[in-house]
Amino acid sequence: MLKILLVAGARPNFMKVAPIYAEMRRRPDEFEPLIVHTGQHYDTAMSDAFFTDLGMPKPDVYLGVGSGSHAVQTARIMTEFEPVLLEHEPDWVLVVGDVNSTIACALVAVKLGVRVVHVEAGLRSRDRAMPEEINRILTDSISDLLLTTSQDADENLRAEGIPDEKIRFVGNVMIDSLLEHVKVAADSNVRKTLGVSDDDYAVCTLHRPSNVDDMQVFSGIIGSLIDISDHLPIIFPVHPRTRAKIDEFGLADDISASNIRLIDPLGYIDFMALYSGARLVLTDSGGLQEETTVLGIPCLTLRENTERPVTIELGTNILVGTDPETIKRSAIEVLAKVGKSANAKIPPLWDGKAAERICNELLN
Repeated sequence: MLKILLVAGARPNFMKVAPIYAEMRRRPDEFEPLIVHTGQHYDTAMSDAFFTDLGMPKPDVYLGVGSGSHAVQTARIMTEFEPVLLEHEPDWVLVVGDVNSTIACALVAVKLGVRVVHVEAGLRSRDRAMPEEINRILTDSISDLLLTTSQDADENLRAEGIPDEKIRFVGNVMIDSLLEHVKVAADSNVRKTLGVSDDDYAVCTLHRPSNVDDMQVFSGIIGSLIDISDHLPIIFPVHPRTRAKIDEFGLADDISASNIRLIDPLGYIDFMALYSGARLVLTDSGGLQEETTVLGIPCLTLRENTERPVTIELGTNILVGTDPETIKRSAIEVLAKVGKSANAKIPPLWDGKAAERICNELLN
């Protein structure tokens, strides 16, 4: 039997860890999974609610590191995680994604001689100004087993000198969560509560520092959203850091005078119910690029690059950058049904069975 510490720290991690944990619990003769929640996302709506929605138990270990600079947060996670690792002596530490918890726990494990498996390995935006890109590159360079979501990720790893025997294409485990819960989301009352109907609204999420911390960039994006909202109302669940910047930059009055509706962050199921009924999604999130591709919803990614090119090549994603006129023009084209969404395809192995393949690879 393999003892596995599954590390989760931020919202996207929970949806990836949940199906892996569930699959391991279905195989008690093969796996002993323990969930370590670092507490990187400490807001209840962004953490506890996701555990509840995903049917995950209370974490076996909660580190409670909270917020801080990248250095402070990463250091706290490392110092809190080390005694946990020494106590439990796992066979593997499983890390997912690209947040500070990912690299911090991988570093601790490697230095203690514990094998590390990185789920969602090999994604590259080619933008080293993104903290997540640094986390990805470093985590991949020290992991023992690299499990990828798409074949372009395999190619990225090979280009960086990772030997083939460490790389396994297993598909996208976050899609396991999506397909598992999409029917449950259909019973959510969130759209009724908000007073919106299918295809009658857009959904927007913004949280990346490059978009919300720069007043000129953020003001331009908000201006484009205000213009788009003249054509289609926008529901905007607001990340805590984004709401703070709206207030700091004096954008609240312009937003309130538009057809943009700011709401608090939603739990996993309610948010899925919201975006699954949208006519258009505008986001700087990585995960939403994938989820909208599977559901066939047009997605405008408000970034200059993406680590998920397969969502553009095969899916519904359009990379539009942060220029306000480009954002507005692209949205109008989508609303006029000009574009490629009708021809979009679901990428290979995004089939709801990635967790099973991940577990099988750990046994090989």
